[in-house]
Amino acid sequence: MGQEILINWAPHETRVAVVEQGAVQEVHIERALERGLVGNIYLGKVSRVLPGMQSAFIDIGLDRAAFLHVADLMPNIAAKHAGGRDAGSGEAVKPGKSAGLLQPDPVQPIERQIFEGQSLMVQVLKDPIGTKGARLSAQISIAGRLLVFLPQDSHVGVSQKIPAQQRETLRNRLLALTADLGGGFILRTNAEDATDTELAEDIAYLRKTWLKIKDAAVRQPAASLLHQDLSLMQRVLRDLVCEQTQTIRIDSREQFAELQRFAQAFMPNTVARLALHTGERPVFDLFNVDEEIIRALNRRVDMKSGGYLIIDQTEALTTVDVNTGGFVGARNFDDTVFKTNLEAAQVIARQLRLRNLGGIIIVDFIDMTREAHREAVLAEFRKQLARDRVKTMAGGFSSLGLVEMTRKRTRESLAHLLSETCPACDGRGQVKTARSLCYDILREILREARAFNPREFRVVASPKVVELFLDEESQHLAGLSDFIGKPISLQSDGAMNQEQYDIVLL
Repeated sequence: MGQEILINWAPHETRVAVVEQGAVQEVHIERALERGLVGNIYLGKVSRVLPGMQSAFIDIGLDRAAFLHVADLMPNIAAKHAGGRDAGSGEAVKPGKSAGLLQPDPVQPIERQIFEGQSLMVQVLKDPIGTKGARLSAQISIAGRLLVFLPQDSHVGVSQKIPAQQRETLRNRLLALTADLGGGFILRTNAEDATDTELAEDIAYLRKTWLKIKDAAVRQPAASLLHQDLSLMQRVLRDLVCEQTQTIRIDSREQFAELQRFAQAFMPNTVARLALHTGERPVFDLFNVDEEIIRALNRRVDMKSGGYLIIDQTEALTTVDVNTGGFVGARNFDDTVFKTNLEAAQVIARQLRLRNLGGIIIVDFIDMTREAHREAVLAEFRKQLARDRVKTMAGGFSSLGLVEMTRKRTRESLAHLLSETCPACDGRGQVKTARSLCYDILREILREARAFNPREFRVVASPKVVELFLDEESQHLAGLSDFIGKPISLQSDGAMNQEQYDIVLL
């Protein structure tokens, strides 16, 4: 199955679309102002040690000092100083020289392990939030496409999400490839079916990256950035390119040259697939990517047969409801339902990738009376899910006719990335009718009249509510005015949404 990757670059945003069989399957977006710090590696400087909290503040060159807890210190710390003493042994350390490996007790207090002014290599675990600084770890890890490299460790392991019967075989393969290389490795879930060649390429990339980080740590002053997690374009080469990838098209000449340099240094097998898009039409127009993104934000997904899906994303799970709609092409109802569900199985799998929906997903296929039809739909659904690079697991039909499945959360969904909660309905998807608001306002005026004695009440509301008060509800407004003995005036405010209003006491 051929695959093309399209990269649309602008200074403020990078967008990537993965196209298979002429249809957009995945969309990835990275915005310059929203790019996080997680994964970045710094040469930090200890600015303050807090024994009472068993933590320390580390200066990594940001506006606020970052936070390091004792639990995130390595049992073996490679401490580097620009002059000073070894935190553990008290021996003098020459400027620019490594202090070597310290071996404190794992439960040793933080004040016995690090000291103010010390230079320490750290990695960001959590971005700064509000008034809180970034959360750090001194346990460095570098993620590749198939492996995670632990340069300060010697552990070789396999993801627990890979079936237990395969783990030992994979671990032995990894041990054979990494013997005498130094450092530890963890085999990621998506490396379950990787070849030795692919693993070796990932190992080479990770080790080369670590050598560059170590070299920068020697040359750079404290509070310097040593390694930034890969940009989206670079992650495309690391994570998205596979044997089926035919072309990687990018529409920026400058970024094309930069990506070529990165590919030649770290992933030479991808260089030949890079192509500069120079056509008159934008690269995303080749496959109508922008239109697909717009459709991916809708609840309703229309299918070619006339059936449709309703996709609702909630806090706890995502639900997908399959409907026949206007499809009447089959000879009888059972065949109509079967064909609609078969098409839905393909469309749902694609929509999960396109929208990047993760967590628990409940699919409500149309009820089928024949067991053979249910098995065929389930087999097709699992076949389509198998094409997803993100790990998925789908169960069978429940007693209620539902299919429960999970898809690993890897990043924010497309809807969360591109949209926000509606300020008018606050995410409910509905607002009160104008008439309901009129009656809310009448009740509120009556409450205010019993508590206060103003000269006049003025209602400030949306144009639609004011219009209803002037027309159909004018009699009720006049009746209330007579009852409380106060005039009630109206003021229209086009900036207010339908549920907003103010009652001003004059």
